[in-house]
Amino acid sequence: MKYRNAILIVLAVIIADQLLKFYVKTHFVNGDDVKIIGGWFRLHFIENEGMAYGMKLSESVAGKLLLSSFRLIAVVFGFYLLHRLVKKNYGKGVIICGSLILAGALGNLLDSIFYGLIFTDSPYSCFSGNYDSFSNMMQNHNQVGVAHLTKIGQGYGKFLQGKVVDMLYFPLLETRLPNWIPFMGGKNFVFFEPVFNVADAAISVGVLTLVFFQKRLIHQPMAATATTTAPETEPNPGIADSQ
Repeated sequence: MKYRNAILIVLAVIIADQLLKFYVKTHFVNGDDVKIIGGWFRLHFIENEGMAYGMKLSESVAGKLLLSSFRLIAVVFGFYLLHRLVKKNYGKGVIICGSLILAGALGNLLDSIFYGLIFTDSPYSCFSGNYDSFSNMMQNHNQVGVAHLTKIGQGYGKFLQGKVVDMLYFPLLETRLPNWIPFMGGKNFVFFEPVFNVADAAISVGVLTLVFFQKRLIHQPMAATATTTAPETEPNPGIADSQ
């Protein structure tokens, strides 16, 4: 697989990720929830300052800067590693997984680098709501709570301090647990509860594919082995018959 094809995969994921984030950021009030397919697939706008699926390294600015700096280093190293995998002729599956993981890391890094500089804030708002459709949301929520683009440097944050936009929500099962279950009895249970984005999904698909199919995908590339053949031995010269 060629390196340019791997880069095309990265670009495709980045474009899809950023287009959806841009749309949600500039049309949704923070906390808005819109049904897409029934009740089990929704767009639910939240922002987080941490890692994938809303996990956090720290609540402090220093923790945010540390995480963003780590992302930046990881992405730079990721491009180098991806190039090495292609150059060493690793299988297509490994390169595709590597491209997805790299694209996901880069997608969330772009939020951290630029969003605080170019967007106004999207604080969690009392104007957010649950809607059955996009049209219903646009007619009923307050546009004052929707973020918009601004001049570079006049946004809600500084360089490397932007918040990551999440919106994909799949509450496949919502129920109340029986009282007899230890610790969790009587509480509401949602599966799958985390809200994530396209970049998070790309990372998850790449990592899980490598984990579950590593024996099939991860192996040393076939090296060109020189076949050695035993040198031909010339027959011993015959003893000249004496006449």
